[in-house]
Amino acid sequence: MSGRLPHDEVAQSAVLAALQNFLDQAGERPQLVVAFSGGLDSCVLLHALRSLCLADPSTAPILTAAHFDHGMRDGSEGDADWVIEMCDKWAVPLTVERAEKALESEADAREARYAFLDRTRIAAGHNASVLTAHHADDQAETVLFRMLRGTGPDGLRGIAGQRKGVARPLLGLWREDLEAYAGIKKLDWREDPTNQYLGYARNALRHKILPELELSVTPAAKKSLVRLARISGVEAEAWSEALPMVFEVLDGRRNGLQNESQGPSLDVDGDALRVLGRPLRARVIRYLASEVGVTLSEAGVERVNHFLSSSRSGRSIDLGGGAIARLQIERVVFLGSRPSLEPARSQVDETVVIKSGSQGDGEVRLAGKRYRVVWAEEPSSDLEKEDEAFFELAGLLFPLEVRARAPGDRLRNSAGSRKVKKIMLEHRIPLRQREAMPVLVDARGEVLWVPGVARSTDAAPKAGAPSLRVRILP
Repeated sequence: MSGRLPHDEVAQSAVLAALQNFLDQAGERPQLVVAFSGGLDSCVLLHALRSLCLADPSTAPILTAAHFDHGMRDGSEGDADWVIEMCDKWAVPLTVERAEKALESEADAREARYAFLDRTRIAAGHNASVLTAHHADDQAETVLFRMLRGTGPDGLRGIAGQRKGVARPLLGLWREDLEAYAGIKKLDWREDPTNQYLGYARNALRHKILPELELSVTPAAKKSLVRLARISGVEAEAWSEALPMVFEVLDGRRNGLQNESQGPSLDVDGDALRVLGRPLRARVIRYLASEVGVTLSEAGVERVNHFLSSSRSGRSIDLGGGAIARLQIERVVFLGSRPSLEPARSQVDETVVIKSGSQGDGEVRLAGKRYRVVWAEEPSSDLEKEDEAFFELAGLLFPLEVRARAPGDRLRNSAGSRKVKKIMLEHRIPLRQREAMPVLVDARGEVLWVPGVARSTDAAPKAGAPSLRVRILP
């Protein structure tokens, strides 16, 4: 007879050990808010934590649960009722909230859910943390999803095991471990029927693409993706230690708050920055921008690179979010925006980058509004529509980017170089609408097109010349 334990018992021990390890590091009697959807994963998380609390009540954390009803499908009220019943049965205090308005997408639902969880965490106390039941299968799906969307090295880190106010203690376990625990404990849970809908990218990855990769490429596909996330995380930590040292080598200086309207600034030796190899220079540019509160896209880094090589002292470039980079004699200054006293937008803008020789489609999100962007190289047409424009390839400076209008944006037309804001005002476009309107810019940050409003004379298509067709659809 073998001395090995059955898998289910090993899995049960692994779940409890992972949570006990988390509790050992969480400090004395932490306040834990479990994100409880009623699905398998969160049921296992809450049940196992409750078991550990009952085993040693004197040192147990203060355990509560939180459930957010997105209201995006029929039957979601039944999930909320079931969650209430289970928390009552397990004697776990519960906070429930339903979305006040209809949510249009999975991204909107996720944003609203985390906002609710953060409010619940803050209400629970200063040492409270939200716990989610993400596991290794979720990590593999996230890494693959980001790869397919063209993420950079930092994005390959996948789901963070811990970030401000949120912890994921089961991230090192697989879904089959959680299923085994649920089987031993005879747990019930709710199944969300939309999890089977292949129209959602995540579901397609989970039910079709990853199984096909395991079948056709390697049975270890998911493990390889999780390993990639772990390696990328180590690389990111190394860069987080190295970049401040590079900053010192570049004679970097931090200058604190500048005045009532400008936030912190830092500057480096311009010549020293320019002689860095392109990959390292890109890393440093991202770091400098992040230090003044801006996350630069790939196109944003290219714009700054072009600015460094082609501009003279006194010129500046907008980085977004009110921040700028400025050439000041031999120094390059990154200047942040002073934090506003007004509430920040709940939405985070997402942009689309168009590279030379590419075709495809993507989604841009501006002030909560979504647009589909489609592009391809094809002959120009004299019948342009409001939602499409053609540009001569030879006149374009790639990469292009579809983003929100930024302060100082200019567009060159028959009347010369004009501020985009002024053009929009002439068209009587209200402020709220202006904030959500996309613009197409080149690598210099020059605006090529404001759909339905104006287009630049730069890269105007010529008959027979190779062109890029861009469509921006609401």
